[in-house]
Amino acid sequence: MKFQSFYTKSFGTFFLILIGASAIFAQKPTVVIAGNDRPMPVAGKNNLYCAGYVQTSPVSTDSKIVGAEDEQDGHIFAAGENLYINVGAGKGVSVGDIFSVIRPRGRVETRWTKKDNLGFYVQEVGSLEVIKVKSDVSVVRVKSSCDNLLLGDLLQAVPARTSPMFQQRPALDVFGDPSGKALGRIFMARDGQELLGREQIVYLDLGAEDNVQVGDYLTVFRPLGKGNLYDTVWSESVSAREEGFQSNEYRGGKFSNQAGRKTGATADGKVETTKSAKKGRPSNLRKIVGEVVILNVKERTATAVITRTAQEIHTGDYVELQ
Repeated sequence: MKFQSFYTKSFGTFFLILIGASAIFAQKPTVVIAGNDRPMPVAGKNNLYCAGYVQTSPVSTDSKIVGAEDEQDGHIFAAGENLYINVGAGKGVSVGDIFSVIRPRGRVETRWTKKDNLGFYVQEVGSLEVIKVKSDVSVVRVKSSCDNLLLGDLLQAVPARTSPMFQQRPALDVFGDPSGKALGRIFMARDGQELLGREQIVYLDLGAEDNVQVGDYLTVFRPLGKGNLYDTVWSESVSAREEGFQSNEYRGGKFSNQAGRKTGATADGKVETTKSAKKGRPSNLRKIVGEVVILNVKERTATAVITRTAQEIHTGDYVELQ
């Protein structure tokens, strides 16, 4: 009887649960959509403060990293480690001060520009926070690292940067016409990459002298038919078969079903080639492959982030201000 009573109560409870569940699932579902009114930055902190730049003006070499707490164990340093810098109380340094770490890498030489001197590439390596001040040196802790830090890396004030915000924009028009505005090229990408996608950093040969500004959108394109990975140029269409190809027994004709069109209204001329077929078409036909937004502008160059792609982007591709 006890078992029967327990079973009856349990079955009743189970039945009530089923009724409750049915009532819940019978309710019309509510769709929750996240609000789209909150602006989103184009670039996160990594792309904003680790992007690097190319400039012509000199950098100060007075302040640098001169030591590390654990330098006997290695030559490279990262976030959380304690280092020494060669500026202290005598230079007005205080606990809590933040420094940006840079590493000039050398003068840029590239075939992807017509400008004669773009400047030198400066890698942004990380940031340091002062935790103890002495008279001539200070102890700092690596606050963030974009790459390994080295003794000798230079210090500068943290740049004041604000990321452009995403804008509501129409779909990328891969057949769009030229704007006629400032025209340049991607001459280099961060970390020496050559095949590029979204959120990667590139450097453009457009700068303050070209009146470009932070937040400007540029279309990335290449002339139609250019930019393939394999540098193969076909100058002739497949032509008719040569004498002697056919067999002696069945002597098939010389005509090939892969032959190019013969020129002339009565097909009495030469075989049309790929090169000759392109003659007379507009010279501004192009293949649009993406879009970039400028994050930082220097004298002759700009640093940008790729925001949209139609396919992979290459170093050497053209950019045009929208």
